Amino acid sequence: MKNSIPLALTFDDVLMVPQYSEILPKQVSIKTLFTRNIELNMPLISAAMDTVTEEKMAITMALHGGVGVIHKNCDPDTQASMVAKVKRFENGFIREPMVLSPQAKIVEAIVIKEEHGFKAIPVTEDGTLNSKVVGLLTRNDYLKNKHADCMVGDRMTPFEDLLIAYEPLGLSEANDVLEESRHSKLLILNKDDTLHALVTRRDMEKNENFPLAAKDNGKRLLVAAAVGPAHNMEERVKKLVDARADVLVVDTAHGHSKGVIDTVKYIKKHYPEVDVLAGNIASPQAAEALIEAGADGIKVGIGPGSICTTRIIAGVGVPQFSAIQNVAKVAQKHNIPVIADGGIKYSGDVAKALAGGASAVMIGSLLAGTEESPGEIIYAEGKTYKYYRGMGSITAMTEGGKERYAQANVADEKLVPEGIEGKILLKGKATSEIFQLCGGIRSAMGYAGAKDIPTFQSVTEFVQITAAGIRESHPHDVGILKDAPNYRG
Repeated sequence: MKNSIPLALTFDDVLMVPQYSEILPKQVSIKTLFTRNIELNMPLISAAMDTVTEEKMAITMALHGGVGVIHKNCDPDTQASMVAKVKRFENGFIREPMVLSPQAKIVEAIVIKEEHGFKAIPVTEDGTLNSKVVGLLTRNDYLKNKHADCMVGDRMTPFEDLLIAYEPLGLSEANDVLEESRHSKLLILNKDDTLHALVTRRDMEKNENFPLAAKDNGKRLLVAAAVGPAHNMEERVKKLVDARADVLVVDTAHGHSKGVIDTVKYIKKHYPEVDVLAGNIASPQAAEALIEAGADGIKVGIGPGSICTTRIIAGVGVPQFSAIQNVAKVAQKHNIPVIADGGIKYSGDVAKALAGGASAVMIGSLLAGTEESPGEIIYAEGKTYKYYRGMGSITAMTEGGKERYAQANVADEKLVPEGIEGKILLKGKATSEIFQLCGGIRSAMGYAGAKDIPTFQSVTEFVQITAAGIRESHPHDVGILKDAPNYRG
């Protein structure tokens, strides 16, 4: 044991000193890096928790410029299906859509709609993408209870009635064709009448409503997915890559471990085109090890989460603000982004994390009570809540999360949980939470005179405060009649 014990601080222990500014909050840019190769339009990421991020939350995050990490507390097929739903939600060009043959039954289209959300299905001669297009089956062509056993060819809109264009055609040109027509779908064909892409009016409208959406090069929404050093790691990774996950997040409680390092190396060796975010860690040595293994981003946070008990059960962790600073010093030398995971209670905490060296923050509890989170709704004492649990809680571990806490081979009755289960007041849509968090970040950058996040990190000065300073920071000496939407003291 070392003789000297260094001081470590968390968000409540520090404040940012205001600087001279000519920058208004509305003028700042909050673009940032998620990994070394992927940029976001806002520095917010939804956590890989089974009561926070499934496809609905991931879609919402990406539409607003961030990204969601689909949790792994499910089988690989289910997780890959959620990733695919995000990738297909808003595409610009929908390439390689599901297709049917004229001989298929309408019930097959019903299954596709219910499982994948597709309302329009191109029809080809033999039901493959390599054969000629002969029609399009839309939701208006059949009634679920009446036509389930009918043939697709008997109910589809025939080829001659479709809106057709041929390659090469850019997205803006395709949008012009749709705008000039009464159709809601445009089929772009190759010269041999096979399907090249599908463009929908709905996707055009979403492009207009969400101009800052985070997308890949194919105009699909960005999405990440969690993996871990489990027995089925290779299967899960392959299925997620096939589903076109943009980033694989090696998500464990202890990222500075052989299993995590080996998992990062495996992914980068077999799928070098896929970015890897690895964690969780809290030390410079851990950062060096993960970067050397090939990580494109590092996730920081041992025990700061509102439902995490690692620091109490194991006595292990580093207060989050100091952990961010310590890891960022190493990561910045290698141009590797740092993602701060956990400990965020207010938008001011997000700003402190960014100024302290993080490129973005991962949030759980602030999104867990929103409509888009998959948590169960609970009614208690006349109020409406949503169920929220830590991935180290006993139920999450017994349902598939044991390996995250290195207890994969432990019998359920002998598990040592490092998280709790709880409830959070239902907050409404995630959009309002995102707006308030981004507004707080912009305000902080305005106080610092910083036009962007790199500038914010370079100019910000911190002061350490006492318990009296924390009390002074919150509303005091009055009875609060109505909380601000972004304050829950």
